Amino acid sequence: MDKEERLAKSMLDMANGAIKERVDVEMPKIIKNIMDVNTNATKPRKMTLTLTFTPDEQRQVIATKCEIKSSLQPTNPVTTSLYIGEFAGEVQAVEMKPQVPGQMDMYGNEEEQPARLRLVEDI
Repeated sequence: MDKEERLAKSMLDMANGAIKERVDVEMPKIIKNIMDVNTNATKPRKMTLTLTFTPDEQRQVIATKCEIKSSLQPTNPVTTSLYIGEFAGEVQAVEMKPQVPGQMDMYGNEEEQPARLRLVEDI
């Protein structure tokens, strides 16, 4: 390998390695999103590297711009169920629980009273 070949670099090494550095900055975000148990495990994540080349009028100088974007998965939706009824003359909604309040679950924990939804009347 001659000196010219040793000096030749990949486009990814240009800008003093800043392009590779940007990729390295985005990678932990993708890994963190994959490891987050609140996201879909099997949906793909993406990293898009866009290189834009803008030559001058004389076609001698090329302005180069690199943009890197990550497409991560959103967190999974949180769901619950509400029971709606009329209690003491007013409509109330309470969160449904897996156990009857006061009942012990299989781990020995007592089920708490369900939370009552605060209903704000239109003013």
